[in-house]
Amino acid sequence: MSLKNIIPILDWGSAYRLSTLKWDVVAGITLAMFVLPESMAYASLAGLPGQYGIYCCIAGGLLFALFTKGRQVAVGPTSAISLMVGTSLAAMSGGDAFRWVAMAQLTALGVFMVSMAAYLLKLSSLVNFIGHNVLMGFKTGAACVIAATQLPKLFGVEGGGANFFERVYRLILHLPDTNVTVLLFGLAALALLVAGNRFLPGRPVSLLVVAGSIIIVGNTSLASQGLHVTGHIPAGLPELAWPGLRFREVDEIFGLVLGVFFMGFIETSSVVRTFGSKHKYPVDARQELLSLGMANLATGFASGYPVSGGLSQSTVNDKAGAKTPMSLIICSAVLGIILLYFTGLFQNLPEVILAVVVLDAISGLMKIKELRKLYALSKPEFAVAMIAVAGVLTFGILKGVLVAAIASLAILIKRTAVPNVAVLGQIPGTNKFSDIKRHADNVELPGIKIMRIESSILYFNEQHISEQVRNIVAGTPGIHLVVLDLSASPMVDVSGSDMLMALCEHFAERDIRVRIVEAHAEVRDLLRQQGVEALTGHVSRKLDIHDVVQNS
Repeated sequence: MSLKNIIPILDWGSAYRLSTLKWDVVAGITLAMFVLPESMAYASLAGLPGQYGIYCCIAGGLLFALFTKGRQVAVGPTSAISLMVGTSLAAMSGGDAFRWVAMAQLTALGVFMVSMAAYLLKLSSLVNFIGHNVLMGFKTGAACVIAATQLPKLFGVEGGGANFFERVYRLILHLPDTNVTVLLFGLAALALLVAGNRFLPGRPVSLLVVAGSIIIVGNTSLASQGLHVTGHIPAGLPELAWPGLRFREVDEIFGLVLGVFFMGFIETSSVVRTFGSKHKYPVDARQELLSLGMANLATGFASGYPVSGGLSQSTVNDKAGAKTPMSLIICSAVLGIILLYFTGLFQNLPEVILAVVVLDAISGLMKIKELRKLYALSKPEFAVAMIAVAGVLTFGILKGVLVAAIASLAILIKRTAVPNVAVLGQIPGTNKFSDIKRHADNVELPGIKIMRIESSILYFNEQHISEQVRNIVAGTPGIHLVVLDLSASPMVDVSGSDMLMALCEHFAERDIRVRIVEAHAEVRDLLRQQGVEALTGHVSRKLDIHDVVQNS
């Protein structure tokens, strides 16, 4: 690979024009205004002070811009990853603030290492093992969990609890203690955010809400009525340093790293594909492993925590006119200036506003319409999505996704383990054949049984296929020819070829000839090596069912 392929900025940067810069400057400033309150809110979700979320956007955005091929994709903390980090580190850190921060940095560095290993080994397809239905269920469950952590702040009551159900129970217990001032203030802000998202899409409405709340709290006595504020935010850029811990000191962190990596790569690659398709430029899933890894390397050394490409911030970046990743560099520069000179403006930011920003953001995670569509299209896949929801709510983020992924694979294996063997009949008036169960007017030819094996033939399903074929033939007397159509069997392993050989021998003993048609190239090679052709005749790429039937 050329250096320009590994570092795309060397490619698009060499042809960069000033006419493009004006669009990227506007987009970068707009993006900074959008992610400023959002990143602070997500940092609180991860159990970290607000400035750590800004560190993530600055450091992660700079390196991501150098390596990504997604021209409009913005990187930063996301609600799902923030929740994953916060709930996991709450138990691992034992409540030690220093350890919490260090473990968050270590997690980012761990994501970098896993991303680089996957990049070097070309494992970008691994992400496909977590299906869309699992991700849909996960996001719905995560939205519920996030809501349970933020609603106590909205009501101005004490929160807490080890899992979703305990948090909801404790919230209900404390509802009589609701701080009406906090609740009304939060609901008003939430209404403004919802209205702004509807009527001013792509605009930094959240920043206006944050600025308005700071002005109101700074010039009224609301702070004395239970409206807690974030207080002092340290000024200055983050120091670049290795975390205060080593990986060997926190062995349990690797489970979190893998979970965050999978979630981060799924989010990043899906966002890149979305905007690549919209703007018609090529994308490379493997390259995004590299860009994700480098972004997390930067945040790991800059006091941050794991980041990934986010749909909401990328949408804002796109609608603001971003043409290249230069908008991310400009966004980082704007955020850096704010950290250097303007952190004092945020000391009167009410905590309930950060909770409201999170609650507004997670509304996009609730895919109710998509779940209904999934239910209508496939009940088993809908069941997997519901397992993901229940798993996240019951066992937490990491275990919930794992349970759903295992359930998804189990259903897939079950389908492959008991494949259908379709009996084919001739379509009247043609030389073509199709399933007689689906088309009752098809005609079966006397003395001939034609079957299509609708799956790869592998060690765990070959017995089931053999039994079906034998039972179908045994149920029809007078058969002298069996035609096996392997057009729907892209793969046959050694056990599968042994089974086909045994079938041919079984039918040969009963004076029934077997012919194999439409086998794929690699399948033909294997069957020839097994010696199947000695019993069936030449397994040819030129013959189809009609040819065999005519010559029978």
